[in-house]
Amino acid sequence: MKHFALFMTVAVASISLLALSPPTRPRPVKLVKVWETDTTLRVPESVLFDGDKTLYVANIDGKPDALDGSGFISKVSLDGKIENLRWTSGLNAPKGMGLYKNKLYVTDVYRLICINTENGQAEKTWDGVGKDAFLNDVTVAKDGTVYVSDNRNDKIYRLKDNKWEVWMEGEQLNKPNGVLAVGKDKLMIGSTKTGALRSVDLATKTMTTLADGMAATDGIVPEGKGNYFVSDWNGQIFHVNADGTKEQLLDTREQKINAADIDYVTKKKLLIVPTFYKNTLVAYRVE
Repeated sequence: MKHFALFMTVAVASISLLALSPPTRPRPVKLVKVWETDTTLRVPESVLFDGDKTLYVANIDGKPDALDGSGFISKVSLDGKIENLRWTSGLNAPKGMGLYKNKLYVTDVYRLICINTENGQAEKTWDGVGKDAFLNDVTVAKDGTVYVSDNRNDKIYRLKDNKWEVWMEGEQLNKPNGVLAVGKDKLMIGSTKTGALRSVDLATKTMTTLADGMAATDGIVPEGKGNYFVSDWNGQIFHVNADGTKEQLLDTREQKINAADIDYVTKKKLLIVPTFYKNTLVAYRVE
């Protein structure tokens, strides 16, 4: 009995120590450069993987708010070859993109444009509210609902069942840029004013902060298991864990290389980064 009592005491102590031990931290993530396109792109602001073999690239080709008709969309292969530089042209300063079936939604300064991916033609547009509307990022939920950020005016627009409206607004958004629909009930927002990655409950519009301190947050893409990659337009890439801890994976600020609206090709573990004024896309393998 003494031996049994001693065994139980040791076992209970071991369980107690396990309970007190801190949770295992996620393993570190690193980026390894795989390829870079040539420099024929023109101020690439965002990149979007079509789920098959193509990367769409939104080229501002001028000032971010200029209504000059010089903006265009490119098609790039997954190995960095520019297959169609001006697949769709005649835009102003296209930025964020979202894809649903054969519809590519693109922000173009004051408006949202729907482009048919089968022919590259614009089918419909929706204007933002007010003369100073500055629409930026786009995300499309699985049911086809489109969310659009206006980071100058603290607004989130929604296009649902062909109804276009201001869905959320106010200073609490802190200059929203990147947006990402997650599941049926959550919208992730990158607030550039506070450098934060935040979560909004779609039903209640309650907002919580997952991580902050990431400067001019731009692109948000999921890695899986509640983890995200977040870009800082100034030239940083962060990995944000589900528990809110974050790691800096890339810093090209000294080289004055921006990191705009990113995308992640899960099946190849490729993180694609538009360099904005450097006129290239850079692909990094996530290890």
